[in-house]
Amino acid sequence: MERVLNMADGVLLLVDAFEGPMPQTRFVLQKALQLGLMPIVVVNKVDKPNCRPDEVNEAVFDLMYNLDATEEQLNFHTLYGSAKQNWMSEDWRKPTDNILPLLDAIIQYIPEPEYLEGTPQMLITSLDYSPYVGRIAVGRVHRGTLREGMDVSLVKRDRSVVKTRIKELHTFTGLGRTRTPEVKSGDICALVGIDGFEIGDTIADAQNPEPLKPIAIDEPTMSMVFTINDSPFFGREGKYVTSRHIHERLIRELDKNLALRVERSPESDIWHVYGRGVLHLSVLIETMRREGYELQVGQPQVIYKEIDGVKCEPVEQLSINLPEECSGKVIELVAARRGEMISMEAKNDRIQLEFTIPSRGIIGLRNSILTMSSGEAIMSHRFLEYQPYKGDIEKRTNGSLIAMESGTAYAYAIDKLQDRGRFFIFPQDEVYAGQVVGENAKEGDIVVNVTKSKKLTNVRASGSDEKAHIIPPTVFSLEEALEYIKEDEYVEVTPTKLRLRKIILDENERRRAARNG
Repeated sequence: MERVLNMADGVLLLVDAFEGPMPQTRFVLQKALQLGLMPIVVVNKVDKPNCRPDEVNEAVFDLMYNLDATEEQLNFHTLYGSAKQNWMSEDWRKPTDNILPLLDAIIQYIPEPEYLEGTPQMLITSLDYSPYVGRIAVGRVHRGTLREGMDVSLVKRDRSVVKTRIKELHTFTGLGRTRTPEVKSGDICALVGIDGFEIGDTIADAQNPEPLKPIAIDEPTMSMVFTINDSPFFGREGKYVTSRHIHERLIRELDKNLALRVERSPESDIWHVYGRGVLHLSVLIETMRREGYELQVGQPQVIYKEIDGVKCEPVEQLSINLPEECSGKVIELVAARRGEMISMEAKNDRIQLEFTIPSRGIIGLRNSILTMSSGEAIMSHRFLEYQPYKGDIEKRTNGSLIAMESGTAYAYAIDKLQDRGRFFIFPQDEVYAGQVVGENAKEGDIVVNVTKSKKLTNVRASGSDEKAHIIPPTVFSLEEALEYIKEDEYVEVTPTKLRLRKIILDENERRRAARNG
């Protein structure tokens, strides 16, 4: 996000006319204001019943003031409209029939890029990949002019200089790219033919290279095991299932995903994938499953560092916006996960809480907070820094309900087992031995038989044929499943299903491993 903002001259701040600025609005807006970008506020969804556009506009002003916006930035222009109904206007009470007022405001209020004379300079702030030409450098020309076929210098982070040549130049038009003979200061462009570059390197003059200040790339803070799907349902739902498929896909992802690191285990089909957090890694997994891949992933683990002889861990800034009546329980929960409150601000009937918390404390936190707030809490977090280890955190104590044998899950069996805990499967779902089908109400894992059907007899008695009353199962999103599993469990990911399972499927082998372990 910061790299994208570095290429912009101004920003549109899109705000809901009913909800107003959200917690996650604060972080992105703060970065834009710090870079000196001019904002245009767009209050959208004014067609909503009970919307409050004028109050929302005031709330945006207060937010910008609290974020130390300059006087010029506080004098922002506001537009109102409904993207759904395809109109924008300077007065929300006077709808138009198009979005031209928004386009006119961009021309009027966003400054045009300043042309700087001199030798060429361009900071590589992003990259693209093409199977035909390889990696493509993307950035904004800071100074001078770049041309096709031009000899340039690639200045690395360590200030070493590599001589290279631009084969092709492209500018961006809509969602595509257009080839062009030259680009000038202020243009955003893509360079083909540059080899061995990284984000933060500078394209500079061939004879007199002057590097720009490189961009800081955040280091990974979390790792996860990726492995091939070896469950009994292997290959049923996916198109790409072998270790070769997964390895090639992960290596391909490295070409455009900067914060990602991949290490392959030499003795088995296991990859350790390092990323910026559970969300960062879950986006990759979700993309792969949509492309037709089958794989299994393990519990997210934070990456520890030793700094000056002290064991340190990643710490994040956590923002929670929630109803006032459940704030006490949430504060208690975050404190139990080694979170420290920074601020607490009341806004009407809601409370805005700010914490610092270890990254491992956030794993599985979202589910608990949503449960405590009846789904009304809004939670966002971002990496802050590495700090000394905060101490042990209590993990999920409830055990798992594990399928005893493979087959079809029956409503009759689930109904009889409901007092044992909550289920993650529907009646008639196919299950296999070792699959986690639910959560035990108590500590410890229990093996249950969900494939047991009701035996038919020719005897009929009053009340013997009562219908099964089954509580709807818990359905996890990918991110929720990753945060839920224990160390000895995997999430099986296929294009159509998410299943939780024990790493060791056989019950006797699990017991043997627990004794030896």
